[in-house]
Amino acid sequence: MHTARANVHRSKTRPPILSAIALALAIAVFASPAAPEQKPATPELLPTGQSITPTAAPGANFQKLNPGQAGHPERFVGDAVSTVLSPDGNTLLVLTSGYNQWYDAAGKKDLTLSTEYIFVFDVKTNVPRRRQAIPIPNAFGGIAWHPDGARFYVAGGVDDVIRSYAKNADIWAESGSAIPLGHSAGLGLAVKPMAAGVAVTQDGKRLVVANYENDSVSIVDLVTRKVTAELDLRPGKSDPARAGTPGGEFPYGVVVRGNSRAYVSSVRDREIVVVDLDAKGHVAAHIALHGNPNRMALNRAGTRLYVAEDNSDTLAAVDTATNQVLAELGVTAPREILSKLSGFKGSNPNSIALSRDEKTAYVTLGGANAVAVVRLAPDGLPTSVAGLIPTGWYPHSVSLNRAGTALFVSNGKSSTGPNPGACRNNLGKNEEKEKNQEERARCHASNQYALQLTQGGLLNVPVPPAAALAELTRRVSLNNRWTEIMASNAASERLRALRGKIRHVIYIVKENRSYDQVLGDLEKGNGDPRLAILPEPISPNHHQIARQFVTLDNFLVSGGVSGDGWNWSTAARTTDALEKSLHVEYASRGLSYDYEGANRNINVGIPGVAERVRANPVNPADLDLLPGAADLAAPDGPGSPGGQAGAGYLWDSALRAGLTLRNYGFFLDTTRYDMKADLPGHIDAIRDPRAQNVVVAFPTKPALAAVTDPYFAGFDQRLPDYWRFKEWEREFDSYVSNGNLPALEFLRISHDHFGSFSTAIDGVNTVETQMGDNDYSLGLILEKIAESPYAKDTVVFVVEDDAQDGPDHMDAHRTVALVAGAYVRQGPVVSRRYTTVSMLRTIEDLLGMLPLGLNDAAAAPMADVFSSDYIPWTYTAKVPAILRTTQLTLPPAAAAGAGAMEDARFSHSLHDAAWWQARMGGQNFDVEDDLDTGRFNRALWLGLVGPDVPFPRRTTGVDLSLNREELLRKFRAARKN
Repeated sequence: MHTARANVHRSKTRPPILSAIALALAIAVFASPAAPEQKPATPELLPTGQSITPTAAPGANFQKLNPGQAGHPERFVGDAVSTVLSPDGNTLLVLTSGYNQWYDAAGKKDLTLSTEYIFVFDVKTNVPRRRQAIPIPNAFGGIAWHPDGARFYVAGGVDDVIRSYAKNADIWAESGSAIPLGHSAGLGLAVKPMAAGVAVTQDGKRLVVANYENDSVSIVDLVTRKVTAELDLRPGKSDPARAGTPGGEFPYGVVVRGNSRAYVSSVRDREIVVVDLDAKGHVAAHIALHGNPNRMALNRAGTRLYVAEDNSDTLAAVDTATNQVLAELGVTAPREILSKLSGFKGSNPNSIALSRDEKTAYVTLGGANAVAVVRLAPDGLPTSVAGLIPTGWYPHSVSLNRAGTALFVSNGKSSTGPNPGACRNNLGKNEEKEKNQEERARCHASNQYALQLTQGGLLNVPVPPAAALAELTRRVSLNNRWTEIMASNAASERLRALRGKIRHVIYIVKENRSYDQVLGDLEKGNGDPRLAILPEPISPNHHQIARQFVTLDNFLVSGGVSGDGWNWSTAARTTDALEKSLHVEYASRGLSYDYEGANRNINVGIPGVAERVRANPVNPADLDLLPGAADLAAPDGPGSPGGQAGAGYLWDSALRAGLTLRNYGFFLDTTRYDMKADLPGHIDAIRDPRAQNVVVAFPTKPALAAVTDPYFAGFDQRLPDYWRFKEWEREFDSYVSNGNLPALEFLRISHDHFGSFSTAIDGVNTVETQMGDNDYSLGLILEKIAESPYAKDTVVFVVEDDAQDGPDHMDAHRTVALVAGAYVRQGPVVSRRYTTVSMLRTIEDLLGMLPLGLNDAAAAPMADVFSSDYIPWTYTAKVPAILRTTQLTLPPAAAAGAGAMEDARFSHSLHDAAWWQARMGGQNFDVEDDLDTGRFNRALWLGLVGPDVPFPRRTTGVDLSLNREELLRKFRAARKN
């Protein structure tokens, strides 16, 4: 069936399974690099507002993951999600599962480098020595040793296979053909299978693999190398009387006790599924947990199962004889610190290693960038957190050396630095039609897409003595700004003083632009005009708002792409399920876009199957397909009523505070816009849905159902933002008449994403017109507020969800952030480093809302933006000249203020819709970020700047000594006839 999200999975090709020759060449990486030098523990700032100090512990060493391929000595990879130590303790395997795409010098995807990797480390000495980097086409975290230590197994992710590896003359290589698991598709709409966690029985005869997208486990006979049984973990599939009962969904981690029992973590349903490994396998029990389980560990006797739980931030201990949870201990910090963190969550426990004497459990805290040292009682129950050890950014896995004296911790992320090339390196369709091959090649070869610049690493650290642990715990607390929570964050007093004066906040989130791309040509602030391909004549309102109010030239988005960007923008955090899947999904290695309330392209905000089918007839009428309203990637919030899981978004906090709110476009089911027009449930681009009585907004969050404008369309690049403004204006006028403007409004205008050129309406079908439309709509919103009675008590916050589709000379995370309205300072440049989390904290402080989690509770609010005294303000929207070429309703050019920024040089698009459609052929604009961004950005540069201005390459800084007009001369000359 061609369903609503059939195009969600990228049309871009995946790397094929490596040939035997290519594999043999790629794995022959035996040069032992020198031991990494220990760097001083200088805190490194992250775009989340946190810092990291991975080498703070005595004797710690941190090394990036370098596959060591000839010709690429400085190529590092990211998303190191799994570590496993060999039975003899001499070899450590580190598996990546993430983006990891690469282009060669000719600008073509290098199929031998665009893979995941199994890093093989010799750990007989104090410092891990890389011996090999084995490419594997795809993976999703599943890796396990055979008990004999002579073999290991890796689940092949979207390839739906198990790969085995053996050693031959000191070379580890794939042994035999891959074992197929036999899935043609995953569950849901347009979902592929995904092989995840694996574990081997004690006798080494069988392997159990979690089928993440099929809600099942497969049992593999390792002698015959065949699947002997597959067991659906959902209660309704084994017992029809329990049809529609949540359970067993999104199985990720697997551990096996002996030869007869397996434990499988069901991430969405917050439970452990106990599986008896008899001939066909059967579910023996479902063990309910408070948090989302992922990785697990068994003690040697097999009597205790330890489970890392995201969202609840706990470590659970389960009695394997009774399948009862005996304890769930909060592991974010030692008790004396934890008691002062007000119950805020976000440390994201995600893996466990037990000490040799089983008196200690080491738990990675992905969200806190640390390892928790947890004391275990003689009966195996966790009793307390003894301390914390700093790590790299987002640790995923921890292993202990055989002697029990050192930890190996892999992490997934790093800071990006500048990205003037701003390329993403996976090609879309019609690559052969791409012109200007040399320029395109230069762009792709720079390998500067945000997810390429995000790199993982391996930390090895001696187990610290108690005396050192206290100082390391303090360091982690400082890195995460927990001291600000414990001190009640007095820095926000200025904003608290504005409560009651500022009574309304309008929060606008847009799509994907970097600071330099839009504001690089602003006459003040730290911009690079050479990168300003959307300059003031195309975006006059962005420039005027930044100029008139506060120029924020050091604002970083906390997310890297839309998937995590929308969660940082609404929840000030991500969950572990999101962190593990995001980069895999963005690399077209399987999975669906599960980050804005849909799971497997199903709107789980509608809990009933019949209701889902009524809302979208393409949804399967299967009672066991994602029953209930649980959302895989949703964060929990503090004080959720009735213990409601996943209630950790800004709107949840507003409702808990008793505030009124209205939602325009946030977290909607976008499948209705991008499905084929002849399918039932399709929604076309409609200028005035209310006039036609057509509902175009279907929220994916139950909390938003009653507060969402049903006539405000979500992400749909066919529809100009102008019509979104008109629908918002209709309700705003009503609020003015009735004197009941909500305290908090969420407003999404997304045409700065660009796309759908051939189907866009009203002639808004080029990059210039779409940016102009987005800009003008923003100006109209501000003008409307300025001319209303609410001008005196309303503040507008504007931010991009991410900056992935634009270059920036300072940082790939630096973006356009605007604040305007009552009590906002006028004219200054504020260069203090702020982040998305800072903006959320500011909104919370102004409206008297509780923070959502550890990050925003600790964040510095944007106090420098505000004045204690009211400053009268006005605003008149400026019409970009380019919009005169469209059919939008515009004021006459001679009207006061309307033509003030209209520049004849920018009065027409350099290329028409057909050019853009041909240039962007094969790109999918129906869903956020489903693009070949390298090719997309190259086309933007060529179409807006022209071939005479070289595409920028990466630099560590920028020379602004040249005259700005001179830097822009060639750019503007290209727009003259």
